[in-house]
Amino acid sequence: MSDLPLVAQKSPFAVPVEAGKTYYWCACGRSRAQPFCDGSHKTTSLTPRAFTAEKTGTVYLCGCKQTGNAPFCDGTHKSLA
Repeated sequence: MSDLPLVAQKSPFAVPVEAGKTYYWCACGRSRAQPFCDGSHKTTSLTPRAFTAEKTGTVYLCGCKQTGNAPFCDGTHKSLA
């Protein structure tokens, strides 16, 4: 299996988060629990990105897995073919 991330979707995931809680964003694009990790990366060298929510609210997590600001969307999906 390839070690390149798969594009899960060409738009961000709007996700409600809770302040102080740690989340694990899927970096490989293979998780069936997008945008979160379900362990599907284990066949690759990719690993999930842990982040702790600074405040309760909605965050926009990268769906294309190409962001330069992981795990957050930076608009890179707009340039994908």
